[in-house]
Amino acid sequence: MPKTVMADTEGDLQIVVAKKLKEPERYRVLLHNDDYTTMDFVVKVLCQIFHKSVDEATEIMMRVHQQGRGECGVYTYEIAESKVSSVQIMARSAGFPLKCTMEQL
Repeated sequence: MPKTVMADTEGDLQIVVAKKLKEPERYRVLLHNDDYTTMDFVVKVLCQIFHKSVDEATEIMMRVHQQGRGECGVYTYEIAESKVSSVQIMARSAGFPLKCTMEQL
């Protein structure tokens, strides 16, 4: 790390160390297909929790249905964890077994 030596007004030397900041790790949030959760409910989840438009939500829902899983978004750890938890709460309260996971990029 680069160090900068500076003198203050009284002539004393001070060493200032510059820290390099790194970007937070990112996590992909995924919805997984099952045989019970309705397509309409998946679209509702995507609109309410992930703030997707109806067209975007429908596209993701079809990807989940056809490919087995679909990406809802990429977030920092805390936000991704919160989204997964919100999906689980919403799905369980509606009686659906919708699975939502997160994976590190």
